[in-house]
Amino acid sequence: MKTEEKGSTNGLGPFWPFRIPFRCTFFAIHCLRDSIAMWHRLPAVLIAILCTCQTGCVHRRFTVYSNPPGALVKVDGRDIGYTPASIDFTWYGTREIQLLKDGFETHTELVSIRAPWYQTFPLDFFSDNFLGTHASDHRQFSFQMQPKRTDNSTEVIQRGRSLRSEALHGR
Repeated sequence: MKTEEKGSTNGLGPFWPFRIPFRCTFFAIHCLRDSIAMWHRLPAVLIAILCTCQTGCVHRRFTVYSNPPGALVKVDGRDIGYTPASIDFTWYGTREIQLLKDGFETHTELVSIRAPWYQTFPLDFFSDNFLGTHASDHRQFSFQMQPKRTDNSTEVIQRGRSLRSEALHGR
């Protein structure tokens, strides 16, 4: 069995006061090195936190109006509703808008929806993800519908006879 020397505590030996500062110094240097490494990582951590907190969003919507109101609206072949009708969209580009109403000619038109400056490459990435607020892009389109033309029955019969004679004679 080993006996402890006089003046030693916890088995550190007679020179224990000199060993503790060395151990504390080593520990302090190790902690300082870790804290410096942590401070070097801090900007990356702050940027990551800001990126998740500062999300942006662009709300895209267009509304179709007609004169007279109440026409059925079809956008790219899908029924949307009756005018005034609104729809949210994701992509900019050309849309086919068709209006149908009893007593009026069917109105079909290709409408180009151009992206605003903040939605062009490469700015769109930042405005969609890091804007920090919600942006709204609302477009409005108005269309004048024409009343349906009534064909004169004698004119239609005359045109039919003309087409028949052309078909018989092979013109």
